Amino acid sequence: MALIFRWLLRLASFLIVALVAVIGVSYYFAMRSLPEYNAQAAALGLKAPVEIVRDNANVPHIFGANDEDVYFALGYAHAQDRLWQMTMLRRTAQGRLSELFGERTLGIDKVLRRFDLYTLAVGSVEVQTDETKAALTAYSAGVNAWMAEINAGARGRGAPEMWLFNQAIAPWQPADSIAILKLMALQLSSHLELEVLRARSSLMLAPERLADIMPDDQSTGIAALPDYAALVPDLPRYTPNMRLAYGPLNPSQPPDLAGASNAWAASAERSATGATLLANDPHLGLTAPTIWYLARLELQTGGVIGGTIPGIPAVMTGRSADLGWGLTSSYLDDQDVYLEELNPENPNEYRTATGWAKFRTRESIINIKDASAVTLKLLWSQNGPIMPATQYDLGAITPAGHVAAISWTALSDKDTSMSAALALTKAQTVQEAIAAAETYIAPSQNLTLADRNQIAMKTIGAMPARNPQSQSKGRLPSYGYIEANRWEGRLPYASNPEFVNPKSGILGNTNNKTVDRPFPNHVSYEWGDTQRINRWKHLMESRAVHTRESFIEAQLDTVSYTARSLLPLIGADLWFTGEAAPAGTQERKRQQALTLLAAWNGEMNEHLPEPLLYAAWLHHLQDRLIKDELGPLSSEFPHVNPVFIERVFRNVDGAAIWCDVLQSAPVETCTDIARLALDDALVWIAENVGNGIAALRWGDQHQATQDHPVLGEVPVLNWFVNIRQSTSGGDNTLQRGRTSGVDPNPFQNVHAAGYRGVYDFADPDSSVFVTATGQSGHPLSRYYDNMGELWRRGEYIPMSLDPNLARAAAVGITELVPAAN
Repeated sequence: MALIFRWLLRLASFLIVALVAVIGVSYYFAMRSLPEYNAQAAALGLKAPVEIVRDNANVPHIFGANDEDVYFALGYAHAQDRLWQMTMLRRTAQGRLSELFGERTLGIDKVLRRFDLYTLAVGSVEVQTDETKAALTAYSAGVNAWMAEINAGARGRGAPEMWLFNQAIAPWQPADSIAILKLMALQLSSHLELEVLRARSSLMLAPERLADIMPDDQSTGIAALPDYAALVPDLPRYTPNMRLAYGPLNPSQPPDLAGASNAWAASAERSATGATLLANDPHLGLTAPTIWYLARLELQTGGVIGGTIPGIPAVMTGRSADLGWGLTSSYLDDQDVYLEELNPENPNEYRTATGWAKFRTRESIINIKDASAVTLKLLWSQNGPIMPATQYDLGAITPAGHVAAISWTALSDKDTSMSAALALTKAQTVQEAIAAAETYIAPSQNLTLADRNQIAMKTIGAMPARNPQSQSKGRLPSYGYIEANRWEGRLPYASNPEFVNPKSGILGNTNNKTVDRPFPNHVSYEWGDTQRINRWKHLMESRAVHTRESFIEAQLDTVSYTARSLLPLIGADLWFTGEAAPAGTQERKRQQALTLLAAWNGEMNEHLPEPLLYAAWLHHLQDRLIKDELGPLSSEFPHVNPVFIERVFRNVDGAAIWCDVLQSAPVETCTDIARLALDDALVWIAENVGNGIAALRWGDQHQATQDHPVLGEVPVLNWFVNIRQSTSGGDNTLQRGRTSGVDPNPFQNVHAAGYRGVYDFADPDSSVFVTATGQSGHPLSRYYDNMGELWRRGEYIPMSLDPNLARAAAVGITELVPAAN
């Protein structure tokens, strides 16, 4: 027995030593990929020495003798800190994820291959301006210079993830940067999915009820749609979902998470300092690291500083000494679905207005890790690429003998968006910036501008020219062979909405409707916000003049206009009406919840219980309202639609009919449904959170889920790579924290402002900015999450162009010099 014990002890000791050794070796190689910021290096492609000064937050300030060398150094810095993220973005755009992850990402690759974004990016290189080509070439050389250093210096393959997913990294090319910009267009698009969802919903609902939940104009509830069942006959009333599952590696996200943002500006007359102000916080899906990377570039036209995207050599949102610019999703309708009729005698042909035509075709091979390669046959009609029925639920709205084609402005091989983005950084005035953005194609954005004397907002991006006789006006899929349904090119840039120096002295956008124009100049029938704009208007109008601090206050505001407007409606017949009930009963819990909500001011503070009670109540209320009418399709509406709830409880155009459960004999009232939904919410809270209502805390459920897209679900590793934080705000607050809407964690914060910036042109160097995580993509770097807690608390770091301030307490200075050929 003693002998067995000794051998067991030896075995245990050996295993412990082996485990420690494995951990030690893994840690050593992982640390090898951390860049040394105090360094000197010789690099091919440089014309003159360049300096990368990293300030105390690890924001690189790049100084060079010419613009090409500055872009070179930006590529070098991006690769130092975010190489894995850059290569993943490139792989996604190329449709090559399966080479690393096997069959689980095959569906994503198939979609990206069919969109063919990378081929279009390659074709777009030649149409860029000479200055942009030079910038892209220099940037690529900078990325490749760092990769050469990795290979020469055994720097842990550049990132810890490279050890787990070992594949050779191809050199960076100019087309890679354009492809990432096109990939961002895909992430920010939603009209394809909305068109399909509108068609599916119209098959199940009467037109007046469709107007309640998916109106053309959310302020009026108009839905003057053709009957889709008549437009496209012989479709079943409901078809189960058949789309690719959403996930962290899928660039396509649910329409409610496609894109959002805030931006506003004040003129000199509305500023306490007599100079303009601008604030911007673009919202995207939360990840670790964030998509944003802060940088300052000292160009020949002057310094620019702000948020960049690794892989793209442009400051996408930021400022120079004279001009600030911010981006918000415009919700411009730049996608349409076309039903192409197949020739019954030749499936390689489709019907056009003039007869049968052959599909343009090409084969594409997808290599798959640990599996055989798959060959795709790619098809294009004159309207765009053909998507199979299994993508985007297209099979649910496509009749037999037809296939679906996608028209989308980003599907251009003459995409000059990159040239426009780089030209914008060199503009000095509002007028120059608007002119520079004319060649911007996709993704469409609202560009908010402020120079030292003026403010403006311009919708940028190609706006499709639709025929006024279009059958569906872009709201539903339509037949591709009917000439009136097809696009007729691009509308003139002057047609894009533009606002310059308004009399009010204040401009802003929260993804709200910006113009009220008839089709085809309507911009969109779908807008991203009807709620935040009301709170923003109140905050802007409550002050005669504004300051940097008041703009920060608005950016961080967590009061829900939605809660303040809806709770009095849904609780009108419930407040203080219950009979006395013993502690612990459902009736008593309902009374406690109603008492708390009755005294609540609508502030979605992370430390309060009321936001959770409110959010859970509304979540279950909408579910009860729509489930009997829509059945399983109700899962496609995971987020509360405040306009829909208000229409129902105000009985606008008979919308209160939603409160009656169709399958039950009694006629339920809206008060009945409100009471039942509150009970549902309290049961859910008791089962998932706890019984003590007063002890509930919104932030525990509304955690910002900044997860690593690849390693975020791997046990043990997820402790090191995921960043979770309790946050305030909600779906409809200015400090927006969009919830997931789906079980088991429907209130997790999954979509928020990854970047915040406030620019004050009275003293530009007093401007501030911050990102949601940190500068580095390396989980072992102290800069992986160095800004995360600042972001959570609503704090910022200085956004100064003063080189002396950058050098003071710099964490490192990298000097790059031209290498001898």
